[in-house]
Amino acid sequence: MSTNRLDQQIQFILEIDKLKSILRRTSLINEARRENSAEHSWHIALMAVLLVEHANETLNLTHVVKMLLIHDIVEIDAGDTFAYAGVNKADQQAKETIAAERIFGLLPSDQAVELRALWEEFDAMSTPEAKFANAVDRLMPILHNYQNQGGTWREHGVTLAKVEQRVSPIGDGSAELGQLTQAILADAIAQGFIHR
Repeated sequence: MSTNRLDQQIQFILEIDKLKSILRRTSLINEARRENSAEHSWHIALMAVLLVEHANETLNLTHVVKMLLIHDIVEIDAGDTFAYAGVNKADQQAKETIAAERIFGLLPSDQAVELRALWEEFDAMSTPEAKFANAVDRLMPILHNYQNQGGTWREHGVTLAKVEQRVSPIGDGSAELGQLTQAILADAIAQGFIHR
């Protein structure tokens, strides 16, 4: 391994430390503070390891975990977009693409191509691995908000319709997790955590 290659890898490793400073809207389950994007990525990667048996198809788990660990790296430059915000998707996508070029560009070219492809695959949701990765990514905030008696749903006046739209891809990756999500939402309505 050349020193230049190692230098590039170390530079990328140091750069992604910034993900620990990107705060999401979701609070920790104990509500002590908001979670950061690095914590979120770690949590859903482990979630995928534990729940892969519920995927709709047999998956390459290593591929899923790698995808989950890098899927939010662009937030270092583009920031976290609140799932229920009325953001111009084209503008946000443009910001994220520029961020991907810069951040993945820090790596040696072979690794830059690999990680960029994983990031794009996650967004496209076209492979079984990407569908499952998106399922756990969308389920985790449901679990947080449910455990926090509505959490950011109540804080930001998020309606059931918006949540249902956001979670609709869960069943594409795991029918079982999709059913669990619907059961959680039904109970959240019954308990007044979210409103129609």
